[in-house]
Amino acid sequence: MPLTLEIVTPEARVYSDTIDTVVIPTVDGEIGILPGHIPLLTQVEHGELCVTKDGQSKFLAVGGGFAQIDGDKVSVLAEHAINEEQIDEKAVEEAMKRAERELATAKVMDPQELEHLQGLVRYAGVQLALKRKRR
Repeated sequence: MPLTLEIVTPEARVYSDTIDTVVIPTVDGEIGILPGHIPLLTQVEHGELCVTKDGQSKFLAVGGGFAQIDGDKVSVLAEHAINEEQIDEKAVEEAMKRAERELATAKVMDPQELEHLQGLVRYAGVQLALKRKRR
């Protein structure tokens, strides 16, 4: 019996399909989900999410959020998520440099803004690592 995976961000539904397995980066390490997995709610960490379907692997960069496993349905509610083939390496590098510059030059920063910029830098790093790993 296959799993149903849905990955949603505040902007869009990034992925929705029936799959064989998924490996999700969590704050406690990577977890592999197979059909029949026990119910689970976990916090998603910035990292690489791997989907396997019909013997083929597909990779996505995800940034923060939560994953819920209920029966054979896996729902990932992420702050950010993008398919590997959609990553624009140059645009990501530029965004990362802007965020790093802002972090370095800010004298006083609201804690929420600091956390947001640090998250952007981590997510950009994940995207770049994923894109460069598969060349």
